[in-house]
Amino acid sequence: MSQEPSQLREYLIYFAQIHETFRKAELDSLSQLTGVEIQWKEYSDDSPFAIVHLPNNTSAKALVERSILTKGIYELWSTGPDYDHLHAATKSQTRHLWPSCMSRSFKFEVECYNGKRKQSVQREIIEGFAYLGLDGAIKMRDPDTTFTVLEEFPEKAATTPTRIFFGRRVGGGSRGLVEKYDLKKRHYIGTTSMDAELALVTVNMALVAPGKIAFDPFVGTGSFVVSCAHFGGMCLGSDIDGRQIRGKQGRGVLSNFQQYGLVGSYLDGFVSDLTNTPIRRTAFIDAIVCDPPYGVREGLKVLGSRDPEKLKQPVIRDGVLRHLQDDYVPPKRPYSFLAMLDDILQFAADHLVPGGRLCFWMPTANEDFSQLDIPTHPQLELVSVCVQEFNKWSRRLITYTRTQNTTHPLPTREREGRNDSKKATADELNSFRKKYFEGFRSGGAAV
Repeated sequence: MSQEPSQLREYLIYFAQIHETFRKAELDSLSQLTGVEIQWKEYSDDSPFAIVHLPNNTSAKALVERSILTKGIYELWSTGPDYDHLHAATKSQTRHLWPSCMSRSFKFEVECYNGKRKQSVQREIIEGFAYLGLDGAIKMRDPDTTFTVLEEFPEKAATTPTRIFFGRRVGGGSRGLVEKYDLKKRHYIGTTSMDAELALVTVNMALVAPGKIAFDPFVGTGSFVVSCAHFGGMCLGSDIDGRQIRGKQGRGVLSNFQQYGLVGSYLDGFVSDLTNTPIRRTAFIDAIVCDPPYGVREGLKVLGSRDPEKLKQPVIRDGVLRHLQDDYVPPKRPYSFLAMLDDILQFAADHLVPGGRLCFWMPTANEDFSQLDIPTHPQLELVSVCVQEFNKWSRRLITYTRTQNTTHPLPTREREGRNDSKKATADELNSFRKKYFEGFRSGGAAV
């Protein structure tokens, strides 16, 4: 049962000013995961500050502690366009909070967005709160209470902030994980490895948690499953190219789990694609996270042959069936981009538990993108669409949740462009690839 705003308390969230369209969606997902009700009072992609209503300090800390895009959360005491208004609001609105801060160690800090303050100016700002009458010891490391002044400047050259916030720090996010899992420090990566920050955000969106089963059907070098394992997920991965999973010279997906001490969370990796999966058609997966191939460097492929008759004749080399030899690479046939989108959604509908989530990345041309380009499925409810823009194209993180519907209808998305015949070219099977090499000139659909 949702609470009225009057029953909730006001908090300030300080975001990292990066991946702006992901920030609110990430916290909404963490709200569902933690069971902490959040009501948004003020939010804008153009500002790192958001004001929300939450039940209490404990829930506020729990909400953001695994957030990748949150720097900190504060019990908001006052706000104003200048210090005269800020101090007046603090004195009139928060006197009932002052006794709880007495006889406790404390420190003050000044945070500036888009601006800087000299140490002497920061000292003056802090001394301006002397009327609080704090009698505890000043402790710069691990104090009982941290008071924070947060200033928002309109631009870096500005000398006066447009908004000032004052509050008590409650908790912080997990931005330190971005450095811990930085690809530059990882033993095994590839050209398509997802960077640590977005991989961790994706996993938060997927609601991965201890004991949940997470699967990446395009696992590659394991960026997503490593992030899933960090948050306690039990991880499975598959890839059409087994060499990606195995790696070489002792470095592969498994070695990444070994590097971070997460081997106990790696269930297995196997060679497969969505059209030839050995996974039984039953709902047991809690989260599917993936960055499917875009088919730019080479056309999209699935296991199989252009000529199905060839598969009926066993191939033998040196007296041994070819598919049993270590260096065997299975044949592949052309695959359309639209078919891949359909198959991802159908796989999720078949294998996700009710309430489970699918998070996958989809490339789009900026000039042509429409909400109608987002694939749909009757058993999957769209949760959010977040975008990372490049020059003329973008990639979107699309998140779905599995509904309670237990039937297995065919996908509803139109199947045009599914021509997998041996005469079809890579561009005919993937319009994004065609536009990519055309430089995204006007005209045509993105996907």
